[in-house]
Amino acid sequence: MRGVKALFFILVLAGAVLAAGCIGSTNASEDRKPFEGQTITVCSGAGLMKPINELIGMFENETGVKVEVHYGGSSEIFGVLQTTCGCDVFIPGAWYYTEQAMKKGYILNGTVRNVTEHIPVIAVPKGNPKGIHSLEDLAKPGVRVVLGDPKAAAIGKVSKKILEKNGLWDEVKPNVVVFTPTVNQLLIYISTRQADAAIIWEDMVTWAQAKGKIEVVQIPREQNSIKTIPTAVTTCAEKDGHVEVARAFNEFVANHTEIWEKWGFRPWKG
Repeated sequence: MRGVKALFFILVLAGAVLAAGCIGSTNASEDRKPFEGQTITVCSGAGLMKPINELIGMFENETGVKVEVHYGGSSEIFGVLQTTCGCDVFIPGAWYYTEQAMKKGYILNGTVRNVTEHIPVIAVPKGNPKGIHSLEDLAKPGVRVVLGDPKAAAIGKVSKKILEKNGLWDEVKPNVVVFTPTVNQLLIYISTRQADAAIIWEDMVTWAQAKGKIEVVQIPREQNSIKTIPTAVTTCAEKDGHVEVARAFNEFVANHTEIWEKWGFRPWKG
């Protein structure tokens, strides 16, 4: 009789362990995130670092994806896309670079999403010591101007376009002390008073490096060249099997406009 009871006890115990294992397995399956263990690479304009870093953190927490990111001037990341196909999602600082990528066949049809406006402004050191109030003032004698490199950064290309549009490029160019490869470096020059004026993106005034150190002079809309920031999935994502995850991240970036607004961007309303 004792043997029968012992056997019964063992069977009950084994059943309980098995049931617990099944429950644990079910819970583990339920807890698994949608793209757990997958990795994608994002190529982003350097000036978008603040919102993109926050969006990446949110996306990784929600999906289990590891997002690797390459920041650089828009021309630089376009070069990465062309030479190594090293971008699953492409987010340059201006539409021009996405347009070029589309023409060359690097962008998946139907994935381009305009996210925000990108508005150029004049930045000057706190107190505006040189009295800069307009584009024309950038040509005044003795004004040290820093601009983005038109061949490397979206802000450089658009700054040249703005000055040419207003007939000021030839007058301002002699005052330019340096052309920088990224917009981030322009902010450093102004916040440390190594220059008197720069053309940067409006959203950068929210950065910690800028607070209390710079002032902004708005460029009238009719003189300005306002751009959009697009995000898109590349054909590289399709080739390396990451297209589903890349599409999910692309939509995530486009839909979370509150993060872009937090960092000083104006949502695109086209």
